[in-house]
Amino acid sequence: MADRPEPPAGPRRDGSRPRGTMAWLFPLLVVAALVASRLLIGSSRQRIPYSTFVQLLDSGRVRRVDVGTNSIRATLKAPDALGRSEVVTTRIDPALVAELRARGVEFAGDAPNSWIEMLLSWVLPMAAFFALWMFLGRRVMGQQAAGALGFGRSGAKIFAERDISVTFNDVAGIDEAKAELREVVAFLKDPASFGRLGARIPKGILLVGPPGTGKTLLARAVAGEAGVPFYSINGSEFVELFVGVGAARVRDLFSRARQGAPCIIFIDEIDALGRTRGASVLSGANDEKEQTLNQLLAEMDGFTPESRVILLAATNRPETLDPALLRAGRFDRQILVDRPDRAGRVQILHVHVKKVPLDPALTLDDVAAMTPGFTGADLANLVNEAALTATRRGANAVGLADFTAAVERIVAGLEKKSRVLNARERRITSYHEMGHALVALATPGADPVQKVSIIPHGLGALGFTLQRPLEERYIATRKELEGRMTVLLGGRAAELVAFGELSTGAADDLVKATELAREMVMRHGMDETVGHVVYGEPTNAFLGPRALIAPESRVYSEATAREIEGAVRNLVAAALKRAVAILTRNHAALDDGARLLQERETLTREQLPAVTLAEPQPQSAAPDRLEPVLSGR
Repeated sequence: MADRPEPPAGPRRDGSRPRGTMAWLFPLLVVAALVASRLLIGSSRQRIPYSTFVQLLDSGRVRRVDVGTNSIRATLKAPDALGRSEVVTTRIDPALVAELRARGVEFAGDAPNSWIEMLLSWVLPMAAFFALWMFLGRRVMGQQAAGALGFGRSGAKIFAERDISVTFNDVAGIDEAKAELREVVAFLKDPASFGRLGARIPKGILLVGPPGTGKTLLARAVAGEAGVPFYSINGSEFVELFVGVGAARVRDLFSRARQGAPCIIFIDEIDALGRTRGASVLSGANDEKEQTLNQLLAEMDGFTPESRVILLAATNRPETLDPALLRAGRFDRQILVDRPDRAGRVQILHVHVKKVPLDPALTLDDVAAMTPGFTGADLANLVNEAALTATRRGANAVGLADFTAAVERIVAGLEKKSRVLNARERRITSYHEMGHALVALATPGADPVQKVSIIPHGLGALGFTLQRPLEERYIATRKELEGRMTVLLGGRAAELVAFGELSTGAADDLVKATELAREMVMRHGMDETVGHVVYGEPTNAFLGPRALIAPESRVYSEATAREIEGAVRNLVAAALKRAVAILTRNHAALDDGARLLQERETLTREQLPAVTLAEPQPQSAAPDRLEPVLSGR
């Protein structure tokens, strides 16, 4: 890939001067001041009164005299006490000299200042001060213009092709997305061959995926592979308080891109710029966003295949984008950058462990198996945490135990060893966590238990039970979902079996179990009473955490709402009943496991006691004894 010639000296593309101006201006001013002071001081040191000059003549110390119009320069035979070999004096009328000398008066001439002395003493310092003042003033005005008058300039970061070192080799785990974008690279490198059958490259490509899956990295890899400049900007940088600023920035960005074609424009988090118009009842900022979006739509319509400008954008909120932005002719292609599967995670781990020494006994497939749902950013953080863990224990290589500790730290949070539980709380927590573990072991189809701990982690977790799935799962049956709820309520069931009362330790378990039951009833139609109907607006288009979803509006009657709540309550109560039955049947194992957990604080799968598998339960089993307990709480 041939490098482009260096840009000529002068103003930069953003209008600013090179920063080296200050570097040569100040030394020049200092040198000028030193020369002026040297000349002035030297001239003042050589000047003597005329009476002194007459005395030098009388004493025969003068070797030569140069007579000027107003001054006399005398060269001495030998330097005087001050080391001067030449002296200068001002001429005086000889008659006046004789009279003043007869009276014994010291006399001297007052010579007029020459234009050179005036220049050095007054004009040059003033000029230097004025030049410094103008330079600083222009810098201040330039900054003010960038803040007040330069709103219309785009803040896009421009990366030359030689500044982008990312290629497709640095992107792993998303092979389908890379295959889609290779066409863009082929078009930018050889547009004639690419369009020989009349095909055209998509004007815009939208990268859709959850946070951390590598959308920005993929866009930079396209620019790195194609060897073209890369204009990167965030969608929020277009919108300002003043109406019209965002539209001006869009025009400026696309104008600069056309001048630098072929190139790639990448707009990250485009949902901040391209939200559906009219979604807000407020004016002001909403009007600014709409004008900015309208300008973006107009600029995208102005694209032609000959312009060789490709627009890439990324978002994890595709459902909020304006339909006009997604229509054919603007964003022609939408590429899903999803969470990697197990094989993809292995590839991503290979990329991130290049500079990390690994234990020869470690296989990255084992690490990928314990990280379902991790994104590329999560895996990069995992490798870093594992390396830090190995460093703390003084190891020379990173092993599987370090990765396991890193997973626990990311999933469960940092260990809170300073949080000391009293004996009663430790006992309740031990039974609670052992209840989760034993119910998971006894429930067919549940994820295998990897570790159980009663060491406090994170903000409020007093313990955790870590389960590791054996394979990737994309669908789940009702029986499997009921098994998950049973495991979630295993801790609460253990408290009922062991102590006959409940504690607040199962608050998070209840939230998850209730949410899962509500999904089964309202989203998946898995309740016979409510029927095979979906209630509420679907939210699967959102790719982020469900906790950030806005509350839904109710689209069903009060009678249906009561049926839904009853079905959810029955599913949760049935799951608790199954968990209680499992732990009642394995009461001895629960006591032994809880006692061992209190002693060791952490147990692995091999250290857990054996349990009896759960008996099959009918899916529509109605709760009886436990329903009053749930309703009372």
